[in-house]
Formats: sequence, C-alpha cells, structure tokens
Amino acid sequence: MKFKSGFVTIVGRPNVGKSTLMNQIIGEKIAIMSDKPQTTRNKIQSVYTENDFQIVFIDTPGIHKPKHKLGEYMVRAAKDTLGEVDAILFVVDESPSIGPGDEFIMEVLKDVRTPIILVMNKIDKIDQEKFNALYSLYKDKELFSDIVGISALEGANLQVLIDKIIDFLPVGPQYFPGDMITDQPERLIVAEIIREKILHYIHEEVPHGVAVETAMMKKREGKNIVDIHATIYCEKKSHKGIIIGKQGRKLKGIGKSAREDMEKLLGSKVYLELWVKVKEDWRNSQNTLRTLGYE
Repeated sequence: MKFKSGFVTIVGRPNVGKSTLMNQIIGEKIAIMSDKPQTTRNKIQSVYTENDFQIVFIDTPGIHKPKHKLGEYMVRAAKDTLGEVDAILFVVDESPSIGPGDEFIMEVLKDVRTPIILVMNKIDKIDQEKFNALYSLYKDKELFSDIVGISALEGANLQVLIDKIIDFLPVGPQYFPGDMITDQPERLIVAEIIREKILHYIHEEVPHGVAVETAMMKKREGKNIVDIHATIYCEKKSHKGIIIGKQGRKLKGIGKSAREDMEKLLGSKVYLELWVKVKEDWRNSQNTLRTLGYE
C-alpha cells in the first residue's frame, strides 16, 4: 500500500466554521472558536495521520476586505497558501444564496490551479430541498473539483470529506511524526485560548482590538504545575475597564475558563496570572504586530 501525503488549506469567509471543521477532524482543540468573525488571525497547521496517509491542514484567517494592517496581514496569510498546497477546502455555510463575501473569495480562487473542494457546512440546519438548490448554485460556477455537504459541529460526513481529500493527495513521505497534531508552540496556543475566552465573555466593540502575549510559561520543579503569566493588550482605556469588569469579575471569569482549557491541553495544573495593558492602535503598528507574531 502506497503512503499518500500532502497539504490542504481551508479558506472561506469569516465565521463559516473553518476552525470547528479542523478541530473535529484532528480530534483536539487547536484553533480557537467563536461566533464572532475574524477569530483566526494566524496560519495554523494541524496534522492528521493514519496508517496510509497524512494530511497537513492549514487553517487560515478568513479572506475579507481588510480595514487595518492586521487585516492586511490576515488576508495575505490566507492568500499565500493557495498556490502551495495539494488541495483547497472552500468552506461555505447554509445561507440560501451566494453572498458578496463568497463571491469575493471565488474571484480570488479563479486564478488558482490547485483542486478546490467546496465544503457546504452546517447542512444540519437545512432540509434536502434547500441543500439541493444551494448545491446547484455552486455547481453552476464550474470552479470546484468536488462538492460535499457536512456538519462540522456534529461531525456529519467528515469521513466522506476526508476520502475526497485523499483522492487529490500525491504519493509522498510522512512529513510529521504520527503523534504530532500541530506545529503551533504551546505558548501561542495558550495565548489563543485566552483570546477565545475574551471573545466569549466580552460582547461590545472590544474583542477585535485585543491581543494576548504569553509573557512567561514555566513548569514548577518537581511538581505537576505550570505557571503562566500573560498580558492582554487592548486599544483604549475604556476597553481595559470592560475587560476587567466590575470588581474584576470579567477578568476572573476569563482566567478561570482559560485555565480549565489549558489544564486539558497541558495535562497538568495551571496557575494563571493575567494583566491588561493599553496599547493604542496596535493593529496598525508594524512593530507591535511583529512582536505579537503577526509578521
């Protein structure tokens, strides 16, 4: 039996379930999830290995029209992967018509020679008739090598999707060890977990102006405890107050929820300390973006 391997990028407009899909296939929480758009900011590689194949998934920030330097970086990170992979998964949701966001991405994909699999996500929310109508709409575009309907949240049809991906993979080497599931350093995953909790806890304009830096992460000698110090950066003083909350309640909730996820990830007790600092207009600062790992 020949071993197949290759790289697959996941693209789509923000909030269609790209990170949920990747986490479900890998079986671990690698990419953060939120109901707010533009949650993923970096290219995240995850590895799915079986006896006869290895798929390296690249979860990208949603392709959108950028409004600041961070947005430009996110779109560049997404576009840069398109010509370097063996297949592209273009994820859409159950919306009954093709919106401007999806049209914008398809315009980008027209110039790409890589095989494109259209992944119609959230099919659990629509009946067969609506699915068929949506399927026909996309098929008429004559852009896709294959089309498959799934529910990433419920895990429906994921094996069908994986089988379709394998069809496009070349015979090749195993690029990563079989037990490796991501190329992301733990410090970055920890920072992203904290940012996910902020996205869940804060409902005003604040979340997209927030970045998290893991300042310190160290295991205590002779003990199964990891000490983590992290800084949350926001753009305005008023935002700092919202993140901390009355009597520090919001920050405590964010910390508690993040710590529980970190303990599952690291398999040890976590002692987490959080600070909130104001860094005005950081999304347009080249130096700050570089410091936070976005350049």
